[in-house]
Amino acid sequence: MLRRVLAGAIARLSATGLSRPPRPPLPLRASRLSTWREPGGGGGAGAGADGESEGEDDPFSFPDQQQLPPDVARGVDAVVAAAEGSHADAARARELLERCGAAASETLVVAALSRLRNSCAAAHAAFRWASARPDYDPGRHACHSMLAILARHRRFDDARALLDEMRRKSLASPRAVLLLIRRYCAARDVASAFAAFRALPRFGFEPGVAQFHGLLSALCRYKNVKDAEHLLLSSEKEFPFETKSFNIVLNGWCNTVCSAREAKRFWTTMEVRGIERDVVSYGSMISCFSKAGSLDTVLKLFNRMKDAGIVPDRKVYNAVVHKLTKGQCVDEARALVRSMEEKGVTPATATYNSLIKPLCKARKVQEARELFDEMVGRGLLASVRTFHALFDVATSPAEVFELLDKMKTLHCEPEIDTYIMLIRKFCRWKQHDSVDKLWKAMPANGLNPDRSAYIVLIHGLFLNGRLEEAAKYYEEMKAKGFPPEEKTEAMIQAWLSGRELAKASASVGSRRGSVSLKVSRREW
Repeated sequence: MLRRVLAGAIARLSATGLSRPPRPPLPLRASRLSTWREPGGGGGAGAGADGESEGEDDPFSFPDQQQLPPDVARGVDAVVAAAEGSHADAARARELLERCGAAASETLVVAALSRLRNSCAAAHAAFRWASARPDYDPGRHACHSMLAILARHRRFDDARALLDEMRRKSLASPRAVLLLIRRYCAARDVASAFAAFRALPRFGFEPGVAQFHGLLSALCRYKNVKDAEHLLLSSEKEFPFETKSFNIVLNGWCNTVCSAREAKRFWTTMEVRGIERDVVSYGSMISCFSKAGSLDTVLKLFNRMKDAGIVPDRKVYNAVVHKLTKGQCVDEARALVRSMEEKGVTPATATYNSLIKPLCKARKVQEARELFDEMVGRGLLASVRTFHALFDVATSPAEVFELLDKMKTLHCEPEIDTYIMLIRKFCRWKQHDSVDKLWKAMPANGLNPDRSAYIVLIHGLFLNGRLEEAAKYYEEMKAKGFPPEEKTEAMIQAWLSGRELAKASASVGSRRGSVSLKVSRREW
């Protein structure tokens, strides 16, 4: 009965919408970008419907290391080795960098910062070294890259100082200020984020609607949605109400906080204030209920869209496909995908992810792999999230490395999160050689381990009884300037104390045995 109802609903839903011309085929290769993500600024359904994040946390993407000229690549290696070899000692870093023999250039500096972005002290040392060279002055790309690293590591005093220097050199931009605002929001420092927004005129920029939307998006991206809503409703005179502003906050409640109750309340607020709801508004609500509500509610919202004459876009379809698949209505989900194609809405990678991820969670691995093969066969680029879903259900090291090889073949570069999840998995499997192999593969792919990677590795080694190795990586993590989490610190310190106590006990026991032996000899 349920399947008949669903089939009828899908038929009614797919009957709406205007035909669209087919999209051009997607390229088979995309250049590698940084693994840092920026919040989607539009507040659309896609921020949560398909699970794909949009944009970059650094306004400029980091370069592809494999496409650098050989002399520049060698210079980058030399700078990275020198900066990392200092172990957060600024004087030692300067000495090593002066002797590294690299010639500073914009390309070299940005590439080096890309490699060092997880070690703020090393990155800052390399940037200061380059800035002091008489034949090089950091450009906007290098400054933005350094600003992103400082702000990400919450070195806000240094970040503000760099931003002031950029202003004096006419290198500042609204996007640079918004980058700092985003990191304040990530640190839950809403007051500083708002102060940075109000400081835009000091850099020669008037806060406009685009910057206001950027502030709202940053607040919502990092779960400061209540503050974003208050700011929106109290700024009507300066920034008149419009659908897009409300959509950003609605999307925050729907896809960042994922609160159906708050989403309904704000949806009603939009209606009371006469704010027109568009495809993005409905997309956010459908996305929310596809994760935190019932299938019936999702289909009712979809029908309401039809009644309002609003044509569903790809992100809306993706959310419904995800909910159908999650509800084990895979045939109906695939029928909806075919229907959207008939309406000129071409399925994308995110559409297939909406099918593959729920199937993997339901441990329907064969069906997920068939859909993966279908997606690749259509020339669609598999995303890191696609592979993460498949890694999650992998049952052997051979299967994991087969998927890693597939990633390489499809030019889909692993991220730090990829290595973290696989290191955790291999530690559970007690595959220590594979853990070591993955750890060494990170630098080869232009990624340096960050704090989270070290913590996962240390805990995995410790729980597997490889205590000396865990202690070694613990010291290495601290030498790179990464503060250990409290649990890791307590775990390692307890073991070190126990080891010292054992050594002391063994030493005392040895001396006692020696005395006893001498006495027994005299007595004999």
